[in-house]
Amino acid sequence: MPRLWDISPAVQAGSPVFPGDASYAQAWNARIGPGCPVNVATLTLSPHTGAHADAPLHYDEAGVAVGAVDLVPYLGRCRVIHAIGRGPLVEWAHLQHALDDLPPRVLVRTYARQPAGWDPALPAFAPQTVERLADRGVMLIGIDTASIDPADSKTLDSHQVIRRRGLRVLENLLLDEVPEGDYELIALPLKLMSADASPVRAVLRELEPR
Repeated sequence: MPRLWDISPAVQAGSPVFPGDASYAQAWNARIGPGCPVNVATLTLSPHTGAHADAPLHYDEAGVAVGAVDLVPYLGRCRVIHAIGRGPLVEWAHLQHALDDLPPRVLVRTYARQPAGWDPALPAFAPQTVERLADRGVMLIGIDTASIDPADSKTLDSHQVIRRRGLRVLENLLLDEVPEGDYELIALPLKLMSADASPVRAVLRELEPR
């Protein structure tokens, strides 16, 4: 059987979110007991909790909600590239060692170990890097931080590049144990027809030998 890497951080009470965003909470509407055969929970969370896919609606007032996006970018061959501890922005030079025969999905690992709490100095993509990946035919980029832009950015330059170039994005992936290389990505968003993002259960599957 091909090996699987689960690249989704745990979603639970205390999961880090952007300051001011809704924290994860769970309440029980029903519990197993006399007269009740099931447990039923109610969840409250930001759609940006844990590993998630941003919809165009998140960064474009006229953009589509996450339930309307094409699923093709979220499923297929991808490359994990390490740019660990390389500074506040992932520059093109940090990726150049792994750009030959590039597949259409690129996930970048910036942390040696993903922090357990909120990181106000989270590494992000330089917008020029996103432009050049788009020039290479990349349709989806991903990162192991909470955003492809710096946490304090008000202009969201890298998000504006993916808006203009039609790319899709995955954020807050857990890549701590994943070696550089090529995999099959499976990270489908939920069909939330008015939401600006969706949690995903992101998985990498070992590729079969060619």
